[in-house]
Amino acid sequence: MAAPMRQAVVKLSLCSYLQSTGCLLNPARLTPSSLVMPVRTKKRGYTPPKSINDFSTPEEAMKYARAAGIVMPHEDNFRPINIFCTAGIADAYVPPEGDARMSSLSKDGLKQKTERLRQLASTQLSIRKIRKLDPKFNVKTFAEEAQNIFIEAHNNLTNFDKDKLHDLVTEHCYPEMVRGNKYKTIRWRFLESLEPPRIVQVRLSTMVSQENMYGQVTVRMHTRQTLAIYDRFGRLMYGGENIPKDVLEYVVFEKHLTNRYGQWRLHDKIVPSWAPPKDPVIKTVMVPGPKLDPSQEYEDPIAPQQAPNPVTQ
Repeated sequence: MAAPMRQAVVKLSLCSYLQSTGCLLNPARLTPSSLVMPVRTKKRGYTPPKSINDFSTPEEAMKYARAAGIVMPHEDNFRPINIFCTAGIADAYVPPEGDARMSSLSKDGLKQKTERLRQLASTQLSIRKIRKLDPKFNVKTFAEEAQNIFIEAHNNLTNFDKDKLHDLVTEHCYPEMVRGNKYKTIRWRFLESLEPPRIVQVRLSTMVSQENMYGQVTVRMHTRQTLAIYDRFGRLMYGGENIPKDVLEYVVFEKHLTNRYGQWRLHDKIVPSWAPPKDPVIKTVMVPGPKLDPSQEYEDPIAPQQAPNPVTQ
């Protein structure tokens, strides 16, 4: 009974195999299909890259750029710092309103003296710490020395002696002093001191660690100066060489105390909010002339025309 059943199964499998083989050998399947496949026969022109605005996030744009083979520049996430000076003023001195114009016997003048006595404790404590690191620091003579540094720095700015200027001002102050001075001529002159310079505040600051200390001294200077700035064509832009002005300034001097070769240098300047505005800068512009052909000559219509000399026979 089992043998006839086995023969029937073999016949069925053989029939199914022949049917599948016949389907493959069917002439209808050997004919080309009617499906049309697009073939790129001509190379297209330049395809503009995808705009950055098409991406939702900057990370997605960076990912697309890397996939396209674009080498992105390496960006450092740190900002270089200069340990020879600080980046600003640690505790800025707030000048009292009406300074140099108010009598010390008036009511507001007495308030200024009281406020100055309150800040004297922090100043005295800072002076003691500075003397430990800088034994040559003297409160009585420092104001005069600071004023000499201020005058010498501005004289070197006028002559633009770059090497000496770096010795007199800090790396924070140097860009502020030379910015915008290209193609200009500066004439600055110190005339006299209307009041003796004096120290109004002394502070200490640290950077990176508590052992790396900097000293900052704010000096009040009431002087008379002249300043004139000329543009590259020699035209006056600001001030005047014969126009003296009374200037009240609060100048900050700094020294890297833990540096053996550190010295006091001009660091920054405090401009009070109640200070009067500066005079506007006189800007010069080029007046366009008439358009002439190469064969024509320019004739000034304002200039008087001279009559030709008579010819004597």
